[in-house]
Amino acid sequence: MADKLIDNHLGIVNCGNWYRIKKVMRKAKSGEPITVGFLGGSITQGCLSSTPETCYAYLVYEWWKKQFPDTSVTYVNAGIGGTTSQFGVARADSDLLSHHIDFSVVEFSVNDDDNAHFLETYEGLIRHLYSDEGKPALLIVNSVRYDDGCNAQAQHNHIGEVYQIPCVSMKPTIYAKVADGSITNREITQDDLHPNDLGHQMMADVIIHFLELVYANLEHEREQDNDMPAPITQNAYEHSTRWQNNNYDPVTDGFVRDDTPQNDIREIFRKGWTASEKGANITFEVEGSCLAVQYRKSVVQPAPIAKAIVDGDEEHAMILDGNFEETWGDSLHLDTLAEHLPYGKHTVRIELVETHENDKVPFYLVSVIASH
Repeated sequence: MADKLIDNHLGIVNCGNWYRIKKVMRKAKSGEPITVGFLGGSITQGCLSSTPETCYAYLVYEWWKKQFPDTSVTYVNAGIGGTTSQFGVARADSDLLSHHIDFSVVEFSVNDDDNAHFLETYEGLIRHLYSDEGKPALLIVNSVRYDDGCNAQAQHNHIGEVYQIPCVSMKPTIYAKVADGSITNREITQDDLHPNDLGHQMMADVIIHFLELVYANLEHEREQDNDMPAPITQNAYEHSTRWQNNNYDPVTDGFVRDDTPQNDIREIFRKGWTASEKGANITFEVEGSCLAVQYRKSVVQPAPIAKAIVDGDEEHAMILDGNFEETWGDSLHLDTLAEHLPYGKHTVRIELVETHENDKVPFYLVSVIASH
């Protein structure tokens, strides 16, 4: 079978410091309850696995349960499709850390682009998670595109090396066998991105191989936790606040709050504001140095178009087009409006600039995110 061709050991691209992972394993071995989490995009969510239980994240959770049968293991899947580490750090507290995580996978390598912006957002995410008072153990997981081998692991694993976070990758393992023809991409993925059940199993095997290596060396060495190093970027994303209608009351003219209850983190178009008339506007005053906006790009068209203005700077207004050119579903789109501004209070004004008589949906503003 295809999964027998993989040398899972090649997936360990950065060994990192095992102190925190060993601490979680010792805690579980002693019978204390533990919580394992998974923060990432659609692959972590389980897109194209046939059931939630055949997703790589659930399979890794099952390994923890089987390895430590005398303890209670809680599973937290915080994967949301189409999201990056920039959004990840803004939702880390609510979606992951609020569950008092002991161990977490972080998987954004096919959602983040391979550039300096996402090096900085990823550093902010790792710093935010690693400095949490619960001191969770982290494992960076690099997914990969199976048509061209592209991902952001050069950026992510640079952060892993600096912070001594273990990293495992699907690129030198699964993708390498696709690239050399040993495995055909359609054996493991329908769309060259999201694994099928076999692909998820192979992905889990790479991760589990690393965890078993740590467990085999559980008592061999007693590492010490590493100190938090100085940032290697401007580090303007470690602290991010997501402003929605449950925690902020903006000045509105034509925008209406959406009070539809949110029952799951993947019900992404909630707690925001909608508008349909040209000229409708909404204004926030938020504190930070980096500003972003989240809104719906709709596959049902036409949809309204807005513009976002920071600190009254009309000349550099950003267009927020509510029309989505893809077909896989509505997108929770995140646009960075301004980066590395002087820290302090800034205004964000969003105004509808184009509507149509036959608009199928209103413009949906999900949130404004302020970071520093």
